[in-house]
Amino acid sequence: MSPYVLLAVAIVFELAGTTSLKASDGFTRPVPTVIMITSYVLTFWLMALIVRDLPIATMNAIWAGAGIAGTAVIGALFFREALSTSDYLGIGLILAGTLVLTLLSNKGTHA
Repeated sequence: MSPYVLLAVAIVFELAGTTSLKASDGFTRPVPTVIMITSYVLTFWLMALIVRDLPIATMNAIWAGAGIAGTAVIGALFFREALSTSDYLGIGLILAGTLVLTLLSNKGTHA
């Protein structure tokens, strides 16, 4: 399977884990806590597989950029967390940096 497909799945698990972390209310709610732990374990297991085929900088840039942007959107939609203009600017800069590292880097996949 493509490392980019695995990375997309890892990002979904990471977003589920982070959302469940918020919903766990300081680990006082068992179901969100179990979902959070399971999601993070699956995320890092997939990342361990992904770094076999992608440079770690590329993998981490995509994972972090998508995670930050996705978490901000989830926070705004589901937890009514307000985003300011500077929040949007910062997220945009993070995504721009992710694109530079991913698309413009001379790094290819390694054997």
